[in-house]
Amino acid sequence: MLQLPQLRQSVIALLIWFAHLMEQQKVQAGNCWLQQGKNGRCQVLYMSGMSREDCCRSGRLGTAWTEEDVPNNTLFRWLIFNGGAPNCIPCKETCDNVDCGPGKRCKMNKRNKPRCVCAPDCSNVTFKGPVCGSDGKTYRNECALLRAKCKRHPDLTAQYQGKCKKSCDDVQCPGNLKCVLDQTNNAYCVTCNRLCPEVTSPEQYLCGNDGIVYPSACHIRRATCIMGWSIGVAYEGKCIDARSCEDIKCREGRKCLWDKRTGRGRCVVCEETCPESRPGDSVCAGDNATYPSECAMRQAACSLGLVLEVKHSGSCNSLSEETDEEEDDEDDTDYSHESLLLTG
Repeated sequence: MLQLPQLRQSVIALLIWFAHLMEQQKVQAGNCWLQQGKNGRCQVLYMSGMSREDCCRSGRLGTAWTEEDVPNNTLFRWLIFNGGAPNCIPCKETCDNVDCGPGKRCKMNKRNKPRCVCAPDCSNVTFKGPVCGSDGKTYRNECALLRAKCKRHPDLTAQYQGKCKKSCDDVQCPGNLKCVLDQTNNAYCVTCNRLCPEVTSPEQYLCGNDGIVYPSACHIRRATCIMGWSIGVAYEGKCIDARSCEDIKCREGRKCLWDKRTGRGRCVVCEETCPESRPGDSVCAGDNATYPSECAMRQAACSLGLVLEVKHSGSCNSLSEETDEEEDDEDDTDYSHESLLLTG
């Protein structure tokens, strides 16, 4: 049986060990963050109460750690008013064991910090010429397209070989895809639906730009494939005998434009701003006026309240069509071919 002095010494030793353990846990515990901002502070909290070892176990480049164990209101104040948590310790200081994901590799930048950069595997690319992307832009080769996909367009794909065209005449679509023209007369390769699900609600009806009522969006896409050119949606619901845009009710965020050629109206989204136009972006519209870009033409159409369509690319004083080659390091507005095939 332990004597009182021995028991006292054992209790003191136990308390010292427990204090040491608590101190060790206090030092090890902290907050794990998903990224470190350019201001050097930790941002986007992943989990609290994690040691740096557990936090940094992942090969993800952006993960960082802070030692401070602070109340939630302090964390909130840091994130909202101070741009993140201070004393941020990045998990990765070198490219060792960094996993950047497919199509990227780790590289030390000028500030001697590891960064993930786009480096697509182009070893399997056999066609060396230009290709048309699903964003309607021409890329000088498929490798340039893959770099653009990595940088800013994760859904970008190669539509067909050669420059993007305004006609399906010389377009060879891969596999079972079929060439169709969208609302701006750009050629795309799409999958044609043979069957559409049965319509269960009258709310699915759409009025096409051709004045025909379609049971659903699937049916209008199917008709687009059969015709080979985009029909487009004039407005939701069944077609009405409209005498002007005053008879047509567009849903919020859309404006009715009147088509003088067909005597029908259509609801469109009016763009507030356009990307800076470049040489070769100009188009000749149906009103025989030259516009700096298709986007500028659509803006003018909204201002006039009239439908304008592209007659050909380039100036109205020239009948030759021009196609621009898209550089992989430039930013452009991404107009999805699926939305252009459906909308007005």
